[in-house]
Amino acid sequence: MIVCIAEKPSVAREIAKVLGANTSHKGYMEGNGYQVTWTFGHLCTLKEPQDYTDNWKRWSLGSLPMIPPRFSIKLIEDAGGEEQFHIIEGLMRQAEKVINCGDAGQEGELIQRWVMQKAGCQCPVYRLWVSSLTEEAIREGFNQLKEQSAYTKLYEAGLSRAIGDWLLGMNATRLYTLRYGSNRQVLSIGRVQTPTLALIVNRQAEIDHFKPEPFWELKTIYRGVTFSSTKGKFATKEEGEAFLDIVRQADFEVTAIGEKKGKEFAPRLFDLTSLQVECNKKFAFSADDTLKLIQSLYEKKVTTYPRVDTTFLSDDLYPKVPQTLKGLVDYTELTTPLLQLPKLPKSKRVFDNSKVTDHHAIIPTGVPARGLSDAEQKVYDLVARRFIAAFYPDCEISTTTVQGKVGKVEFKVSGKQILKPGWRIVFGADQKDPDNDTPDENNGVLPHFDKGESGPHQPLLKEGSTQPPKPYTEATLLRAMETAGKLVENDELRDALKENGIGRPSTRSAIIETLFKRHDIRKERKNLYPTATGVELIATIHDELLKSAELTGLWEKKLRQIERGTYEARTFLDELKQLVHQVVYNVLSDPSGRAITIEHPTAEPAKPIRKTRTTGPSETATTSSTKPKRTKKAEAAASPASNDAVPHCPLCGQGTLLRGKSAYGCSAYKNGCTFRLDYATYGPDLTDQQLIELVGKWAKQA
Repeated sequence: MIVCIAEKPSVAREIAKVLGANTSHKGYMEGNGYQVTWTFGHLCTLKEPQDYTDNWKRWSLGSLPMIPPRFSIKLIEDAGGEEQFHIIEGLMRQAEKVINCGDAGQEGELIQRWVMQKAGCQCPVYRLWVSSLTEEAIREGFNQLKEQSAYTKLYEAGLSRAIGDWLLGMNATRLYTLRYGSNRQVLSIGRVQTPTLALIVNRQAEIDHFKPEPFWELKTIYRGVTFSSTKGKFATKEEGEAFLDIVRQADFEVTAIGEKKGKEFAPRLFDLTSLQVECNKKFAFSADDTLKLIQSLYEKKVTTYPRVDTTFLSDDLYPKVPQTLKGLVDYTELTTPLLQLPKLPKSKRVFDNSKVTDHHAIIPTGVPARGLSDAEQKVYDLVARRFIAAFYPDCEISTTTVQGKVGKVEFKVSGKQILKPGWRIVFGADQKDPDNDTPDENNGVLPHFDKGESGPHQPLLKEGSTQPPKPYTEATLLRAMETAGKLVENDELRDALKENGIGRPSTRSAIIETLFKRHDIRKERKNLYPTATGVELIATIHDELLKSAELTGLWEKKLRQIERGTYEARTFLDELKQLVHQVVYNVLSDPSGRAITIEHPTAEPAKPIRKTRTTGPSETATTSSTKPKRTKKAEAAASPASNDAVPHCPLCGQGTLLRGKSAYGCSAYKNGCTFRLDYATYGPDLTDQQLIELVGKWAKQA
């Protein structure tokens, strides 16, 4: 019997249907010589410290660093998972051949190999590698099975990643918790998590320490068009006013007109990160939400494998494109012009074998998308339109530059005109450039000017000031993680930096979610801010390797080299072991005696201020089930207050204030009032009287 093992039941059912394994049993399906079973994601994990020795069960500085002589795996403690594992184990004992049908990626390879190792699989193992779950793709995949040994380097990279995360996470988390956490809460440290937090903390420091500098710009309005002085910005108002006086004394004259025609290429196909970025910008979806949605679309067979870091397609997909386009029945108005062409265009910006490794970019499969939720439909629409646009002509534009002068003071303005919309038709011909947030005073289009014409104008001196960097959003943070802290919009440069990005496309959303759960960061609207815990944690860490995105990016590069067979896994782990020893030594040598502020869990306002007590549940580390002992925190209670003493909202003047678990908010929040005072800033324990005084100060400042 041939045993096929998938990563989840839904995928197993699709595979079983194609293979003809239609008889259901507990934990597997059987038929036509096949038994198709499944895991539930991770059934196995690396052993925890206490599994190696009793000395590591208790959190103690004296037991650090913890470095097992040999790493081992165990079953995750879950009754359903253990039951399923024993079913898999029984099937493998009788199998003549096993086919690994796990997700075709590094993590999927690791998940399935651990299960097969734990089950003691002795028979030959083969690998199914597919980019979609359509019947055609599955049949094609089974016709092209490879021996498991072809993916050994992929497994070694995944194993190195897991062991590396264990070494740093387990040791550093215990170390910093015991040394700086005052045994009140776990301080979570991670190989990718901590550099990501550092990005947010450093950005906030830039914002906090930014000192705006005023400047003045000389402009003039001629025929409804705003021209800017070529002299640039003036540092003093007096200097600007001197030029303003000059230009008031004469008419404006057009001195030169230049026109340059060019082309704009269609947006790249989506990889996971760019899809998460776009969904965050357009729909405010979190990175984790987007990952779940695109994973669901993959399992519904309407899009291809999502956990990818390339925006290109392989050449072998080109002949299949017309059939895929025909399957997009909801977009026939857009696909019909393409299908009528004698031959679809084949661009190097879309098809490039050298840019595709395990999987190609995310595209629709051509299976009609039916029964999607509203959120799934939004994501699917983005993917489908990007795919269609890739085969449309380039957008042809004309950039016009008009130069003029008043006396000897020169002015200039540029405007863009779309001559042929090309791919923009797919999104709407007047769509704004997604990466251009700069407001355009002239709406981009200029009227006709003649060289030598002149006339009256309206000069003005416009005051402005330098602006601080913007806080990270999930979209910009994902980009920064992708490029090791460098915010890059250029597609080619971003591709070059991906090699050094921190984390993997499939794990970045989970890293961000972990920072929320640990109360290291918080979100206000779309913006991400560090909490006091996050700020102090980064300030306490002196080892740059623990918090530098660039240096952690070099680790990621080595993991990719392990995957390709150009770097040894043993060397990578030896480097990490040396780092762990150094980190432990440095922290134990720190004489400062500092303690890190612990943030409270957050939630939305819910109950009236005068009746509510707030409390925060204790946190446990993701890296270990064993927690240090800590005292139970007392509940914070508001002082009783009369109805007259309940503070009224200073923003809307209608509602009264509520005390929630994350903030003080307005009782009229359901009606749109946005007043909020975060506990992270003001603390959760203010009495009503203190809050009244604070609200008064807030109102004066506002």
